Amino acid sequence: MDWKTFQALLSGVNKYSTAFGRIWLSVVFVFRVMVYVVAAERVWGDEQKDFDCNTKQPGCSNVCYDHYFPISHIRLWALQLIFITCPSFMVVMHVAYRDDRERKHSAKHGKSTKLYNNTGKKHGGLWWTYLVSLFVKTGIEVAFLYILHHVYDSFYLPRLVKCEVSPCPNIVDCYIGHPTEKKVFTYFMVGASALCIVLNICEIIYLISKRIVRIANKAQRRKLNLPVVQDDYMDNLFNNCVQPPSKVDLKDKPPSFNSANKPAYRFSTLMIEDKIRASAPNLSTPC
Repeated sequence: MDWKTFQALLSGVNKYSTAFGRIWLSVVFVFRVMVYVVAAERVWGDEQKDFDCNTKQPGCSNVCYDHYFPISHIRLWALQLIFITCPSFMVVMHVAYRDDRERKHSAKHGKSTKLYNNTGKKHGGLWWTYLVSLFVKTGIEVAFLYILHHVYDSFYLPRLVKCEVSPCPNIVDCYIGHPTEKKVFTYFMVGASALCIVLNICEIIYLISKRIVRIANKAQRRKLNLPVVQDDYMDNLFNNCVQPPSKVDLKDKPPSFNSANKPAYRFSTLMIEDKIRASAPNLSTPC
């Protein structure tokens, strides 16, 4: 496997990830890929050659090895590393799709108009793609841990296994090569996988909580920014889309001539009407 190409592909995911995603990527490269390439492959080596049984019966050693090791640890981990990194490419492909749409839009309408302010920002569909990739990665990690535990009955590697599978003539003792070293690497890889699961769960919680907080802040801003519309300004708001002046502006604004004289005029008019009524004879009473 060309791990350098693998690393080059995943390095593009780093700039679209959150802080938890960057930590996850570092754990995958340092504690899993590097350990796998530098040490684990050499420790396992030719497992079947190191699997020694105390019998010369033809085919017995091969059958016993296949019975206890249906799939090699090292190949299972290689599949796991490939599968857990594939969902991250969904994010890179989505960003590439946005870049292509942005390029076509700019070619058609000019560079002054843009579809996205930032094609790599996790909003809209990209946020959902990123969240789905986290769920898929977590599910793959759990599935491979279950497979490893189910195939070998546990994460423990014994020094000696007893085999009675045909064509072995009787119960045969078989010895595993480098059992302690393999046990240490098995526990280390399982622990790194569990750490990646925890980081994925933390990132899922972080993304969902951040989205909830953003939605709550938007709703609160909408409530605070709703203007209290007065009846005097309804026509202006409807026809001219002019915001009504605030109470502070109305206080600071000096009163106009019409508004200053209007109450006095109405008061004097009422006084004249009362005098006329008082001086007029009451025609409703009989003479």
